[in-house]
Amino acid sequence: MIRTWTLLRMNGLLKSHPSAVPLPDAALDGRGGDVGAPSLSRIVDARLIASALVFSLVLGLLAAFAPSFFRLNNLVNILVQTSTLAILAIGMSFVMIGGGIDLSMPANMAMSAVLGALYMRVGHDPVTGSAIMIVSGATIGALNGVAVAYLRMIPFVVTLATMTVAKGACIWLTNSVSIAGLPESFGDVLLARPLGIPVAVLATIALTLLASTALSFTVIGRWLYAIGVNERAARVARVPIERVTAMSYVAAGLSAGVTAVLLAARLDSASANMGNDGVVLDIVSACVVGGISIYGGIGRAYGAVLGALFITIVSNGLNLMGVSFYLSLIVKGIVIIGYVALDGLSGKAP
Repeated sequence: MIRTWTLLRMNGLLKSHPSAVPLPDAALDGRGGDVGAPSLSRIVDARLIASALVFSLVLGLLAAFAPSFFRLNNLVNILVQTSTLAILAIGMSFVMIGGGIDLSMPANMAMSAVLGALYMRVGHDPVTGSAIMIVSGATIGALNGVAVAYLRMIPFVVTLATMTVAKGACIWLTNSVSIAGLPESFGDVLLARPLGIPVAVLATIALTLLASTALSFTVIGRWLYAIGVNERAARVARVPIERVTAMSYVAAGLSAGVTAVLLAARLDSASANMGNDGVVLDIVSACVVGGISIYGGIGRAYGAVLGALFITIVSNGLNLMGVSFYLSLIVKGIVIIGYVALDGLSGKAP
């Protein structure tokens, strides 16, 4: 316990809590055996450096075997594709840092998009339709949060069940048919390019800054890291575990809702296929590659965004080289295994 307390204090995760229980002097001066323990920043930086080296290797291979990858149109297309995955990864980063997992995010995104698209096809109001998508995503996230935080249900099981329910509801509502005919103004606004930059990319940058600020400079962010490091120690420190955990799932739901808006505008439609099973693999891959620990307590939101960029580049590059889609899934799976192994070697907690 003293080791966990020392690590929490070393990384500043509990210093903002006014009612935290004082630590023994032995823990503070290192006599508890924690001298030289790696800090959160050093572990995250080491993982990001490893990712940067792998990223450089991938770019070198693409330059040799797929030179068309570096065309301007393709690079812009990659940024737009990355924005969708990156926003989902930002939401997942909140949940994973707190020690949880949300497998329902793609299905949540599809469900939110379908509900908003159904309204817009009848009411032709893109503002209200977009709001429905965001509120729907947050609501599903809140349900997951309540089940995990207050009902003490296992995150994997809860979100897997939510994914099944949402996917079934999407198919039932749409009869397995895409909902098209969305208002032109909906796409005109969200597909605009102010200063030559797609709105989706600008939204990703804004959400990355917002999430990074929330995780690094707010009390709730510090509490979330503390829960991910050691929930029992955080509870002793009087961290409101249930409330913070539930909020992390709401954040994931909000990101799914925002992604639903952007993706529905780009596709000019909504369908149950928007949340296919492969999206979950991409989200988790982006987070793990970006330095977020599957054990919780380690990671940054911007790391998840960089991980999303890496995964998108790998997928795009393999496609340009004519690699089979199923082989690309194998590559992504190997990437996850490699980074999870690195995660285990570096230790569970910062």
